[in-house]
Amino acid sequence: MNGVGLPTIDIAPLLSSDATPASRSRIAQQIDEACRSNGFFSIIGHGLDPQLQKRLESTAQTFFDLPDQEKSEIAMSKAGSAWRGWFPVGGELTSGTPDQKEGIYFGLEHPVGHPRVVTGTALHGPNQFPAEPSPLRDDVLEWLATMRPIADAVMSAIALGLGIPADWFARNLTGDPTVLFRIFHYPAQPTSTPENVWGVGEHTDYGLLTLLMQDHHGGLQVKRLDGSWIDVAPTPGVIICNLGDMLERLTGGQYRSTPHRVRNTSGESRLSFPYFFDPSWTATVPTLPQRDAAGSQPDERWDGEDVHAWDGVYGDYLTAKVAKVFPQLFTTVSAPDTAE
Repeated sequence: MNGVGLPTIDIAPLLSSDATPASRSRIAQQIDEACRSNGFFSIIGHGLDPQLQKRLESTAQTFFDLPDQEKSEIAMSKAGSAWRGWFPVGGELTSGTPDQKEGIYFGLEHPVGHPRVVTGTALHGPNQFPAEPSPLRDDVLEWLATMRPIADAVMSAIALGLGIPADWFARNLTGDPTVLFRIFHYPAQPTSTPENVWGVGEHTDYGLLTLLMQDHHGGLQVKRLDGSWIDVAPTPGVIICNLGDMLERLTGGQYRSTPHRVRNTSGESRLSFPYFFDPSWTATVPTLPQRDAAGSQPDERWDGEDVHAWDGVYGDYLTAKVAKVFPQLFTTVSAPDTAE
């Protein structure tokens, strides 16, 4: 177990061309069990270069150590509807409450001639990178490239666990995925910090799958089915996986989009690196056949919303969610139609 209560699964066979069907089936069963219980699990055998993580942590910390005036050179407001770049501590909201973190929003690199960039579609556009530290650009782009095959591999195992073909997600939802990457910095908090002040408050993720790497300080807490919370201790080389709202919707609630939160009690600054692997922008996410909507009811969810009742394309869902965490930014940019 990793930390308290999270299973650790070796996914190396999923990334190997020599893996047997039996080994893939075994991993799929392990992931399926985790998805049906708590919606969180840890993976090893993913092939992520630890030196890449070390470089990214170093360049990210160098950036966050800069004065706010210098960091604001890549402020999110300068990216317009692309919603990419830096935001200060308290600049992102969870349930209307400012989070005690700062961060940088990244995504897939979209050239200026991309159709959705031309039409001003939200969350599409070129990334903003700081002049210093200049290596951050290469580190981020390498991280994005490295995470994609890991995400594809995990999704193939999830498909097998659901009894559908391994390539179902690639063919139906993630052939042209919405990929978002964040680097979050949680400043050290004084011991006198009130109990209701969080690095990020209780929430669920929006899409299909999140791959999280965190530094050695920890702070992540996951909500159990019984309503209690567990601390997820960081372990070197381990990627934490959790499911998003769209996977809970797709499975009729058989898989869980589990609430989680962060409080930095380490006495030092904390870094985390969540990579969000989501459906394509124009995808609709139906409930799979023979699966009733038996998940969390609206009055049970942290936000009081019913993900099973929602209808539309994923781009609309994501835009509405991001607009709630950056309401001031949303009022300054348009939210264009999601059509191609």
